[in-house]
Amino acid sequence: MVTECPNLEYNLKNCSCTYPCDIKGKCCECLRNHREHGELPACFFPPDVEKTYDRSIRRFISLYR
Repeated sequence: MVTECPNLEYNLKNCSCTYPCDIKGKCCECLRNHREHGELPACFFPPDVEKTYDRSIRRFISLYR
């Protein structure tokens, strides 16, 4: 796990995720975590879909098909 992120402040200002977690703003950890669960991070989804917390690849494909 990455202990420090040189871009954390910038990432947090631009993060669209509404889910509270300890890796918010640590994009490389966020990507790894979501991929391990067959998901994509919040920043891949429009705000109304992000709020549902359905971050599945299936949901992403259905939006952009």
